Amino acid sequence: MNLLDVHLDVFEGPLDLLMYLIRKNNLDIYDIPISKITEEYLAYLDVMKNLNLEVAGEFLVMASTLMQIKAKMLLPKHPQDEGDEEGKDPREQLVSMLEEHQKYMEASKILGERFNKFKDVFYRGSPVFASEDKFLDVEFMALIDAVKKAFEKLPDKEEIEADNFPIETRIEKILTLLKSREWILIDDIFSGETKKMGIITCFLALLELVKQRRIIVAQDEPLSEVRIYLRKEPGELGN
Repeated sequence: MNLLDVHLDVFEGPLDLLMYLIRKNNLDIYDIPISKITEEYLAYLDVMKNLNLEVAGEFLVMASTLMQIKAKMLLPKHPQDEGDEEGKDPREQLVSMLEEHQKYMEASKILGERFNKFKDVFYRGSPVFASEDKFLDVEFMALIDAVKKAFEKLPDKEEIEADNFPIETRIEKILTLLKSREWILIDDIFSGETKKMGIITCFLALLELVKQRRIIVAQDEPLSEVRIYLRKEPGELGN
């Protein structure tokens, strides 16, 4: 099966990925364990590349920055360096960037809360969007995280990817799972997959169903479980 190029408007930047990892691991941005974060960051980039996602240059620049910081922190410190430019914490600039990014995230959260508060206030000529119109209401990094976990469950031994993995079979798999349940977890779509290409095809099938507006993928809040719902037509609601 030929891999597809995946282009998503909701694709976040390197600082979003870093903040996701910091929140996921409950870390202090003022005391980042740079070795751990660098290792995890690079692991997520590998998953993105496996999914054939178009990884922007800024992601690679951040990877280089993290490795430079890691290298500097491994160098021995000399007492005479204290107080001068050489004695600064190599993480200082990164922390400053994350602080600034947090401000934007908080501002975005406030705007989102105001939208939810006033979404039922109607103005002449203003469009109204219902919650069911959000077909991908989820942190994109949470999707990557689910794929990463599925990869980690695969057998350690290398297998020859000789099998064919039609995306139609994985679309049918997801829809079949949803026939008997109100919702499923994103991890459920990867169950039974024993090869990396099978997992990748499930991910592509998920995106294709979102694109076709046949399913809704959502989280109740950041870092919570990712649920998949079958989208119902207006006439089906309440049945």
